[in-house]
Amino acid sequence: MFLELVEFKAKTASVLPFFIGLVFSWYNYQSVHIGYVFIYFVAMFIFNMAVDMLDNYNDYHHATDLHDYREKTNIIGRENISLKLVKNLMIGMIVISALLGIGLSMIVGWPLFIMGIYCYLIGIFYSSGPKPLSSLPLGEFFSGITMGFMISLICVYINTYSFFTWDYKTISAIFLIALPNTLWIANLMLANNICDLQEDELNHRYTLVHYLGRKNSLKLFVSLNCFALLAILISPFVKVAPMTVLLTFLILPVIIKQINLFIKKQVKTETFICAVKILALGSVAQVISYFIGIFLS
Repeated sequence: MFLELVEFKAKTASVLPFFIGLVFSWYNYQSVHIGYVFIYFVAMFIFNMAVDMLDNYNDYHHATDLHDYREKTNIIGRENISLKLVKNLMIGMIVISALLGIGLSMIVGWPLFIMGIYCYLIGIFYSSGPKPLSSLPLGEFFSGITMGFMISLICVYINTYSFFTWDYKTISAIFLIALPNTLWIANLMLANNICDLQEDELNHRYTLVHYLGRKNSLKLFVSLNCFALLAILISPFVKVAPMTVLLTFLILPVIIKQINLFIKKQVKTETFICAVKILALGSVAQVISYFIGIFLS
């Protein structure tokens, strides 16, 4: 029950960008601060669980009486979980992760504090407030950038804080290597909103899918997958990744199969898993093939 409350099955969206940042630091700078990145990983993971819990909490409160979302879909109502317990758990987890982040920023510098503030604001207001980001046509952008790019950027910064340079070359290199995860995470949100289009509209959530329509949203889903693979293809040729990352394309048939399955049917309980599999398999393949390149070099 707790694992469903914190959306544990979706944690690949935060774990894999972390590992992309880790192997990037190792390959390009030969610098990894194991202790510091471990603290960061724990803080990040706890906060990510708290954000998903907050998402379920707010969805429960914002649900209208036009359908049975509260009673049959939302984990809090379905399992009759105490709202006070959920709220206390959220606050406790956010405080613990924030204290870890603040402590770490005192060691590696103020840029981590600034990046952390941004991530916490996006995480909290993603599902909170009068106009949550997740209910606007901005959810895909902010979820992709915050989880796909920022998690990797922070990981690289912590590993290289003593000589990290905030210039175009450095940021663009990290952005390119993080782009597949950024787009696949955005696609996770997009696939979720495609499946939930009717339910979201009943709850007055007007997401990107509401404005694009289902047909154009599916085209965008395919396009984002193509751009993610293109980023992986380009990365070794601009020297930000070893040539072995091209081994990622060994799973291309699986990715194509999952895309086709989702295009044919968009049902949350049946085909949303396709977007999750694409993210998990694509990112794992990228990390493993990157690590093979490090090992061989």
